Amino acid sequence: MPIPKKVADRLAAGLKRFKPVLEAAKDRDVNESDTSMIVTDMLAEIFGFDKYAEVTREYAIRGTYCDLATKIDGQLQALIEVKAIGLGLRDNHIKQAVDYAANQGVEWVTLTNGVNWKVFSVSFSKPISADLVLDLDLLSMSPSDEDAIEDLFLLSKEGIQRSGLDAYNDQLKVRNKFNLAALILSDPILHTIRRELKRISPDVRISVEEIKAAMSHEVIKRDAIEGEKATEAQRLVSRAASKALRQRRAKGDDGPADTIVVEDGPASGAAATQA
Repeated sequence: MPIPKKVADRLAAGLKRFKPVLEAAKDRDVNESDTSMIVTDMLAEIFGFDKYAEVTREYAIRGTYCDLATKIDGQLQALIEVKAIGLGLRDNHIKQAVDYAANQGVEWVTLTNGVNWKVFSVSFSKPISADLVLDLDLLSMSPSDEDAIEDLFLLSKEGIQRSGLDAYNDQLKVRNKFNLAALILSDPILHTIRRELKRISPDVRISVEEIKAAMSHEVIKRDAIEGEKATEAQRLVSRAASKALRQRRAKGDDGPADTIVVEDGPASGAAATQA
């Protein structure tokens, strides 16, 4: 996503300005309240929010308070839970931040100590879950690094207005381990693997079922093929294959979509044929 030069310059200048501020605050081991003040200034000077109109401190949520909240055009955009700069961001802090987002019904929540920024996307399925989308260490980032500026842009007001964070999250979901594992274990890919194995050893007979078993038990980690997310990924792959088949049939091709057929025996140099 192209970043306007004015925004890119602000992100780079803001990062350059706040790195020594963060280092000094870390050396002094400032408390949570002081860290929150630094984060508020960063939201304005790096990320482009109006800290008087678009940043709320001590945002009330069902009898408790989240440290910060950002709004765009009056609409709640994200919650931000701040910890003291010298404190590591632990699992219990993540749970606290995600609970705030779940109780408020907001998709995005950030956990930060000023230096480390962990951004989570909250899913309101049952049970509620959260996926880590961004994990930034500002002290390790360089203002001259284009990748660093792109990462910061995702958290900026302008990036959010352009749905940059949503698009990045969608990209992560597409190439997550569950989708990749489901694709590898799908028939078209297994047939392709079988074809390539026969190129290596033309006289060896091996079935798709044997390859699938080997991939499931010896190659792919179990957590990528078991559980709710893995099952959903398998459904997505299956639906995509069914859609491709319907489209082929609509064009008058009754063969299975993307199914590669490999006959037993020596492999030829010709491309695999479609069934």
